[in-house]
Amino acid sequence: MANVTATPANGTRCSRDYQTTQVLFPLLYTVLFFIGLITNSLAMRIFFQIHSKSNFIIFLKNTVISDLLMILTFPFKIFSDAELVTGWLRTFVCQVTSVIFYFTMYISISFLGLITIDRYQKTTSPFKTSSPNNLLGAKVLSIIIWAFMFLLSLPNMILTNQRPKDKNVKKCSFLKSEFGLVWHEIVNYICQVIFWINFLIIVVCYTLITKELYRSYVRTRGVGKVPRKKVNVKVFIIIAVFFICFVPFHFARIPYTLSQTRDVFDCSAENTLFYVKESTLWLTSLNACLDPFIYFFLCKSFKNSLISMFRCPNSVTSAAQVNRKKRQNSCEPSEETPM
Repeated sequence: MANVTATPANGTRCSRDYQTTQVLFPLLYTVLFFIGLITNSLAMRIFFQIHSKSNFIIFLKNTVISDLLMILTFPFKIFSDAELVTGWLRTFVCQVTSVIFYFTMYISISFLGLITIDRYQKTTSPFKTSSPNNLLGAKVLSIIIWAFMFLLSLPNMILTNQRPKDKNVKKCSFLKSEFGLVWHEIVNYICQVIFWINFLIIVVCYTLITKELYRSYVRTRGVGKVPRKKVNVKVFIIIAVFFICFVPFHFARIPYTLSQTRDVFDCSAENTLFYVKESTLWLTSLNACLDPFIYFFLCKSFKNSLISMFRCPNSVTSAAQVNRKKRQNSCEPSEETPM
């Protein structure tokens, strides 16, 4: 079915061509699902052989858990978008898996911000080690982030409680109660604040990191040493992932949310916002496949364990033991810092 009639907020009928979203996006999400499931399962297996002896490792472990949860929602979106599900499963997608998807997205964004702060600290103080109090603080902060996002997201599940009037309903907003629409809009604004706070953190920290790297470049050039340019590039993988995956979606999200909850756009504008939202949403999903590159390039113990595992498939545990003996199991500052 290529053309489906949707009912916007003003109650009028609006025709929309779903052919692209029924074929192209399910295929794209299928690719992400298999790649992301393999890479993140592997990352989790390796990380939980490594002791949490630095804030960096704690934040990375939380990120990989968040990414795996997001990836597990992909099959539901694939079947829903491809119209291979019954009405009750479409309701489940709107009520549960879509909420989990956004829940994990903002957890990942929050931890990318914390990882960036940690990288800045390692750049300015490369030999400073994490104290037990700092590690406890990182763990408590991680729990607070998960709890806050859960409490923010739970009402979206509870308030998606309306029976669909049309079996071909496409928009999850049609399944929300009146207050559910209000809460959905409030949550979107809160999530925008979360994004922009982390956006500013990342931009400011990387501006300072760049200045520090330039000073280091001048110093090394002055003593006749060759600057370690490839290491400098590695540290910028975080900001690259952030801008590729999250920035486009957040420029599109507010107008799309308004098109769902208020009568402010005509039919043509609603359709355009829908396709822009779906395209940029796929980019946010790509984050789950790009985060393992952060682990590989910025955490030497992860990299060593991964290489050892491929050399000997059953050697993850022994590789971790070797890393511990070499005191690499916490991603030591000398291995992580771009300096």
